[in-house]
Amino acid sequence: MSAPRTIVGVSGGVDSSVAALLLRNHARENPGESLAGLFMQNWADDGSGDCRAEDDRRDAVAVCGRLGLPIHFRDFSKEYWDGVFAHFLAEYAAGRTPNPDVLCNREIKFKHFLDAAHALGAEFIATGHYARVQQRNGKTLLLRAADRSKDQSYFLHQLGQQQLAATRFPLGDMLKTNVRRIATGAGLPTAAKKDSTGICFIGERDFREFLGRYLPAKTGDIRDPQGRKLGEHSGVFYFTLGQREGLQLGGIRGRDPAPWYVVGKDVSRNVLVVDQGSDSPLLLSQTLWSEAAHWIAGAPPTRRFECTAQTRYRQADTPCDVEVADDGALLVRFAVPQRAVTPGQSLVLYRGDECLGGAVILSTDAPLEKSMAA
Repeated sequence: MSAPRTIVGVSGGVDSSVAALLLRNHARENPGESLAGLFMQNWADDGSGDCRAEDDRRDAVAVCGRLGLPIHFRDFSKEYWDGVFAHFLAEYAAGRTPNPDVLCNREIKFKHFLDAAHALGAEFIATGHYARVQQRNGKTLLLRAADRSKDQSYFLHQLGQQQLAATRFPLGDMLKTNVRRIATGAGLPTAAKKDSTGICFIGERDFREFLGRYLPAKTGDIRDPQGRKLGEHSGVFYFTLGQREGLQLGGIRGRDPAPWYVVGKDVSRNVLVVDQGSDSPLLLSQTLWSEAAHWIAGAPPTRRFECTAQTRYRQADTPCDVEVADDGALLVRFAVPQRAVTPGQSLVLYRGDECLGGAVILSTDAPLEKSMAA
């Protein structure tokens, strides 16, 4: 059997299933467009009973069987641990809030998967991501998906020219509602399967219990902005800026019954700082500093430019001014103050539908962050 030209990552979900269906139909109409599937296992069973890898594998096999596609299997669990999860734990231990999906795409889906596909003789890989690629003036661009509510370019901003040039996103021009309809019409066994959520390849779990297996809980004070103790937490790394859930601060004598929100994390003193009101000024910042940025085109547009940005997934575009330092780090000033911009998360930059790239957020000018760093 000759090598397939494209290998589609089949995860056992509806999106990758429909991506495989569309590519299979395209291959039938275009001689030379041969296709195969590949299922990646990226998380070893940890004995919790929460790992869905075997169920997903069975669904991936059933989908490829339904479509008449050969399927390959690769175990990247060691690569996932070394390249993604170890960093994930180190960031949480340092009091930051990482985004494992970004690193997972760069290190696993568009590195080890791409290498495996090339080793099998394929020219392209394909996934069920909602994003688009386009060739323009000798460059490969990453564009938002047509379905803005499902767009995943935010998680793909660390990809480079070689990766994108070798990638196909069959769902990029589709609406999610149509994807479900196509899956149902084709009789795919994943048509009604719930979308996966939670940590990339690990799934939806009790996050605090899961993280506690790797980062032992260390209790500390919960304090208000004036330093008064309100309660205790089980570990600052379990919380992120702007979080309301899990504080267990209801009914404090002499205090308004309004809900409390995390507005600061003093890791060195193991103190969680909270304030009342989701619009607390302590959550607002207008400037951030980042690590060295990654640019999809290979370089920034200029050393200083205006664009829009997202500091978290599905956030509305925010106009900003970007300065690129000599070491590649960014100074970003927003047109209006932003709420709960969180160190460790990703800043992703756009011009219209084009994703320019992005960087990990290092710090902001939020009031408490400045005072804790002093």
